[in-house]
Amino acid sequence: MEESFAVAKETPSGKMAAAGGEGPSSSPPLQDPPRRPPRDGYGVYVYPNSFFRYEGEWKGGKKHGQGKLLFKDGSYYEGKFVDGEITGEGCRLWASSGNTYSGQFVLGEPQGHGVMKYKAGGHYEGEFSHGLREGHGHLVDRDGQAYWGSFHENKRHSRGHMVFRNGDKYEGDWVRDQRQGHGVLCRADGSTYEGQWHSDVFSGLGNMTHCSGAIYHGMWINGHPVAQAKRIVILGPEVMDVAQGSSFTLNIQLQQNNGEVARSEDGRVLKISAGIRYVQLPAYSEVSFFKMDKDKREPPIQTPFGFDCIAYPLWSPKSGGLEPRAALESARDPPLLTGDPGPALPSDTSWGQRDMLSGLPGETSSSSRGCEPHCPEDCRCVKQGCARFSDVRLGPPPPGYSPILFLDSLREEAGCRPRGSPGPGRTMPAMQDPPGGSRPDGAATTEPAAAAFPGEYVIMIRDVTDPPFLGHTLPTAFKHLRVLGKGTDQQPHFPGEGPESPS
Repeated sequence: MEESFAVAKETPSGKMAAAGGEGPSSSPPLQDPPRRPPRDGYGVYVYPNSFFRYEGEWKGGKKHGQGKLLFKDGSYYEGKFVDGEITGEGCRLWASSGNTYSGQFVLGEPQGHGVMKYKAGGHYEGEFSHGLREGHGHLVDRDGQAYWGSFHENKRHSRGHMVFRNGDKYEGDWVRDQRQGHGVLCRADGSTYEGQWHSDVFSGLGNMTHCSGAIYHGMWINGHPVAQAKRIVILGPEVMDVAQGSSFTLNIQLQQNNGEVARSEDGRVLKISAGIRYVQLPAYSEVSFFKMDKDKREPPIQTPFGFDCIAYPLWSPKSGGLEPRAALESARDPPLLTGDPGPALPSDTSWGQRDMLSGLPGETSSSSRGCEPHCPEDCRCVKQGCARFSDVRLGPPPPGYSPILFLDSLREEAGCRPRGSPGPGRTMPAMQDPPGGSRPDGAATTEPAAAAFPGEYVIMIRDVTDPPFLGHTLPTAFKHLRVLGKGTDQQPHFPGEGPESPS
């Protein structure tokens, strides 16, 4: 039975009368009954609480078909309805968050495949369940970072691939939005980590291949390597004694804090350089010193041995030149120098290292030395925490270094007086022109020995891995080296060293 509604209208006198009435009515005017939803077809319905308003298709008094449901706060849904429920393809806007969703709905919730756009930035395209990201999808956040993979309860979970804002890429396991399990991280700088993760950091067994080429393979805890090298150690005695002109070998270890060899590390680059003890003359002794050109004066290099040093070159012979030992035997002892010896040539290790890459400084005069100096292969890559420098040789003094050797009489007298003291009534011995030059009488001097003079030197091993491996550079290692005169086992001494002879 169809329902009938009384429609009230206004009379010319301004009174309300019922349509079809027989005269002025003494009863109160009829009220409009509450509106009811349309039964079929297209219609508009405002719900009694006025929070909802629907425009669209109806069937059997229920929203059914295509329609739009508006909310008083500005939210809305537009799409398919089935038996009064939001089900099927549609679009939803949430006014409180500003997010919009286009895709499949079931009973008013995003479910199935859809696209969620976030007002704060970013979007997600993939599978939903009960309004949450669930299953496989592609998420781009507000910073432009992108993730492809599995989701569970709105979070990255199980297998997935992530591209971060800084260019890093990760592919592997996830647990509730954190990298956990096994995964591979490829950093933008070219470094790669493959191994175990926990709580979004390296944890467990993993392999780090650094962009410098260095490798760490071992255990990690909370993002830090367990067996990481902390220092460089040059093996051997505290003070190494080397015969003049001979070569020597250095064995190097990278050690952990507990003293164990860091065998988990490969490829860290170590560079060798040398220096000679810096002595403030006139604190003389029976060993050789050097007079330096003023234009080469730089701050001396600090060492852990209680004295400073100045940079000194290493070298290696090439075919066609004399071997250092042969050159020494063919050269006479250089004559003594005259003049006031100035302060030693100050420098840092970078001076010798730069010049060693292209040969010793002042190569133009190398022909006068009897053999051609060349730079050694002064870098080594660490293998399982160890490295080896073979056939290391100290070169001849470069230009600007003028050797000063003291008279034998002073050496002999040094045995009966405190070392370094010239003795009562004695002055500095007369000296001649530097080796390689001309003497005052015009006689040509012999070529200088193609090796270091007796004295005290320092060998330095630096970590030059670039960029620094595992975030830090290892401290420089030092080795005290004494070069002894040829044909003698006498050890050189510097002022203040050794026991003093009785007066």
